[in-house]
Amino acid sequence: MSFPPEFLDEIRTRVSVSSVVARSVKLQRRGREFIGLSPFTSEKTPSFTVSDQKGFYHCFSSGEHGDIFTFLMKTQSLPFPEAVEQLAEEAGLEVPKATPQEARRAERRTTLQDAVELACQFYEQKLRSPEGRKAYEYLRDRGLSDDVIKTYRLGYAPNGNSLKSKLSRDSIAEEVAIEARLLSPGQDGRSSFDFFRDRVMFPICDARGRPVAFGGRVLGDGGPKYLNSPETPLFRKGQLVYAFSQARKEASDKVEIIVAEGYMDVIALAQAGITNAVAPLGTALTETQIALLWRIAPEPILCFDGDAAGRQAALRAADRCLPMLEPGRSLRFALLPAGQDPDDLIKSDGREAMRNVLDTAIPLSDIVWRRLLEGRRIDTPERRAALEKDADDLSRMISDNSVQTQYRRLMRDRVFDLFRSQPGPAVNRAAPRRDKAPAMVQPETKSRQLDATGLRQRILLATLIAHPDLLDHVEERLGAMPFADSRLDSLRQSALMHLSQSPNLEFEGLKTHLAGLGFADELKKLLSSEVYVHAGFARPNAELQDATSGWDHTFSLCQRDDLEADVRRAADDLINEPTDSAFAVFRSLRTEGQASDDNGGD
Repeated sequence: MSFPPEFLDEIRTRVSVSSVVARSVKLQRRGREFIGLSPFTSEKTPSFTVSDQKGFYHCFSSGEHGDIFTFLMKTQSLPFPEAVEQLAEEAGLEVPKATPQEARRAERRTTLQDAVELACQFYEQKLRSPEGRKAYEYLRDRGLSDDVIKTYRLGYAPNGNSLKSKLSRDSIAEEVAIEARLLSPGQDGRSSFDFFRDRVMFPICDARGRPVAFGGRVLGDGGPKYLNSPETPLFRKGQLVYAFSQARKEASDKVEIIVAEGYMDVIALAQAGITNAVAPLGTALTETQIALLWRIAPEPILCFDGDAAGRQAALRAADRCLPMLEPGRSLRFALLPAGQDPDDLIKSDGREAMRNVLDTAIPLSDIVWRRLLEGRRIDTPERRAALEKDADDLSRMISDNSVQTQYRRLMRDRVFDLFRSQPGPAVNRAAPRRDKAPAMVQPETKSRQLDATGLRQRILLATLIAHPDLLDHVEERLGAMPFADSRLDSLRQSALMHLSQSPNLEFEGLKTHLAGLGFADELKKLLSSEVYVHAGFARPNAELQDATSGWDHTFSLCQRDDLEADVRRAADDLINEPTDSAFAVFRSLRTEGQASDDNGGD
């Protein structure tokens, strides 16, 4: 049985190679890839690699190589159709039936593909013709080089019906051109006509780089500024992103993919040498598009214009992504200056300014928190309770239990710290006596505890930077910690990302790279006696074994800080509302804290 290529591509988009292989092979991450013992030979040293970005596995000991389908066929002795059916069910897709109708549909797709490719070549040629002079000058005035114009196959759709005439001369049936939406059907007895007229043309390609549709920018004042092809048998706008085929290699090499707002944003970034950018196709990011981006990088960077529309696009993407979050998979947001798009920023301040915006992208959790606070007053108990409830409800949207737990803890801590920092109305602190009634934590005590937590986080980060070989041992735990200091948080993310891309990097190389990203001041404070006086194991010349045990101990103290914060919060809840359930929560947390002390606290 044969399957449509686009159906197989959709399965590959939805199901990663590592998730399939990990059911039978214990995998460990090494930079951008995973390694494990070969399932095809008996070996003691791992020689089996898996790359989600490239979509295949390779076994160096046996020479076996393939994708998710061949892996199931080889390891489970499945015929190809059964492997496809099993993975399609996992991806939530219905397997197309092998019918004469399906065969005709596949043949039709090939015919449509040929017509769209022919149209793309026609538009490219017209851009270089006298008819396309105005369009070509427009692109050159935008600062685009001939190489960029060629790479993205930009073109020009002339006025009139010249494409219709070209397709007819090349024996493309009119009904095929209409179905591909290269032509618009005539109405009221009129003939069909070119769908795009007097527009700069941006081909929209599938994952293999084949044009399937177009976007067109008007050159004059009439009509919509941008016009996209309607959906066709070739083109489903919620399943593709613009320029994916051009961005894939650079994005895979850097383990970084940027999502800009539109076609010209992507091309302006490419002109500045940032070639790992894509764009949605006129709508908010869909689940399928997010899954496609996650195949390339665990935290795609969304870079939308610094205006109201750009902010709304970012919020819509956050809402769409929340239920899909998984350990290690999220989004980051690069916030452009108000009123600017990437092209504006690059032209006014240069490529480095744009790169700095991308490198300091903030995590999804910050966008969620800012949205919760937007336009709110928290000057009454009722309003504060509403914020707390909304934060908890939002966290519950996350399907993955472990990520949901981390979000609930982070949001709860931020709500708690916000309440502490803002004065509110007087509250009756009187409460009935209970055994071992909790005492309120004084503000100065709270301040000291927050300072201690911040110091421990700096120790953890300084130790990793000084000893990059610790990455595998600490990456998951350090990456999941909530950092209150936004600059320290950005430094943490940049360090983890660069180490995952360059696993053999040493201290000086990592330090130089991070300083080049704009973290020189943070590194000066971090790698200094201010930290070393408390943790000698964080020094670059310390033994790796000492650094490892010191890191683990410091991390356990940070966990105790989290538990103590929960105890303090429960104590305040009990004083403010002395119910039996509040007392039960406090007693349970206090017992847990005492157990932690008995098991070796500081």
